[in-house]
Amino acid sequence: MENKWSSGLCSCMEDGETACLTCFCPCITFGRIADILDKGSTGCGKCGMFYGLICCVIGLPCLFSYMYRTKMREMYELQESPASDCITHCFCECCALCQEYRELKAHDNVDPSLGWDGNVQRALALPPDQHMTG
Repeated sequence: MENKWSSGLCSCMEDGETACLTCFCPCITFGRIADILDKGSTGCGKCGMFYGLICCVIGLPCLFSYMYRTKMREMYELQESPASDCITHCFCECCALCQEYRELKAHDNVDPSLGWDGNVQRALALPPDQHMTG
């Protein structure tokens, strides 16, 4: 059984900060998403620069970014909606990136702006009311 997305494709203003970032610099949003989905193996900067390069050279970053939507859908067993991943990214690139960013926050309580390593460190940190004894 496939799960529904936590928010709609056109619900960008549920997270206005991400919507503005994605509108003006989608390479950063994409890089953050890719870093989390790749579990830190490729890095935000590398994926973001590759996204920007594709955007500048051929003008179709969706040919790269849709693969990460597919990866996310498979990871969280999400429906392929409202259309195929490729079509969704080709016609609604910014909205798709915003939806994926929100999905990461909703599913794993991840802060994509911290990157993979930052989220791992945050998860391993002791609660503030506990102290190590030596």
